[in-house]
Amino acid sequence: MKPHTNHLPIRVYYEDTDCGNVVYYANYLKYMERGRTEVMRDLGLELARLHEQDTLFVVVEAHLKYHHSARYNDVLDVATSIASHSPVAITFRYEIRNHHGKLCVSGDVKAACVAQAGKLKRIPEEILKKLSS
Repeated sequence: MKPHTNHLPIRVYYEDTDCGNVVYYANYLKYMERGRTEVMRDLGLELARLHEQDTLFVVVEAHLKYHHSARYNDVLDVATSIASHSPVAITFRYEIRNHHGKLCVSGDVKAACVAQAGKLKRIPEEILKKLSS
């Protein structure tokens, strides 16, 4: 079964760019954060509700590959899917393309499940079921 993919359009604003009107490399991580939030929402997992249940996800690894520059005023497609999960972490996969379909950035981000005190914890069973569906 092919994993669910969320497609989030993001316009590149001037504030997102460097002096050459190219997206500053670190801003792709912000775009990925938005994609991660939306794919979780698609699964019925609202992050605010999870926080109330003492369940947070924190980034523990990020691997990005830059393929092509995105520029000021481009509309990007941030495609986010769940690549894998374990009892304590979720790995998200990303492809960010410009409005011409050209791949700008690809990568994976691993988020570990922790309690608000910062201690690693198992992902609750209800979430694991949604991740597996």
